[in-house]
Amino acid sequence: MTIHAQALLFDNDGTLVSSLASVDRCWTRWAGEYGITAEQFGRVELHGRPAAEIAADLLPAEVVAEAVARIELLEVEDVPNGGVHLLPGTKDFLDSLPADRWAVVTSATRRLAEARLDAVGILPKTMITADEITRGKPDPEPYLLAARQLGVDPAHCVVFEDAPAGLAAGRAAGMTTVALTTTHQAHELDADLVVKDLSALSALVTDGGVEISVRG
Repeated sequence: MTIHAQALLFDNDGTLVSSLASVDRCWTRWAGEYGITAEQFGRVELHGRPAAEIAADLLPAEVVAEAVARIELLEVEDVPNGGVHLLPGTKDFLDSLPADRWAVVTSATRRLAEARLDAVGILPKTMITADEITRGKPDPEPYLLAARQLGVDPAHCVVFEDAPAGLAAGRAAGMTTVALTTTHQAHELDADLVVKDLSALSALVTDGGVEISVRG
């Protein structure tokens, strides 16, 4: 199977990098500080959603801003503690792409996203974060904004995601979707193509765009 694209849009956590251990440490501490029980925490979808939306689901409106600032601080401070590492295939795949053909589209804040990406040596020319949007994934807004900034029709974009919310956002934006089974099982992911991680893919840059193929 070969997918033809003019722009490639990548989620960050769970797609390019893994920060699962850090997320677990920091959000567990955060929940304890704000008196959120394990039962309450378990009812909320965490992965692939902006922290502001998660906090709004769990806390009174008047403390959400403070709580969001707190979790951002905890996660940024945890980056040097082994809080992030590259997933297989990430570096080789990104290195094969022209800088103006791809973007990172993350539910993290810009401060947190830059801290994690800087730690692993990824420097995207274009990045959409929680600070630039009004509605997070599964809403298509983040991916549509990335396509607009790259100057590419959404129909010619490919979204790479590990989470159902992100894949739903990509589909709603009218984009081709590629799911990575780094945090969810294949049967949980609704996408045009499902692979284990970016090491399973190769990219060939042509005059017309980028051809994405499954290795082997």
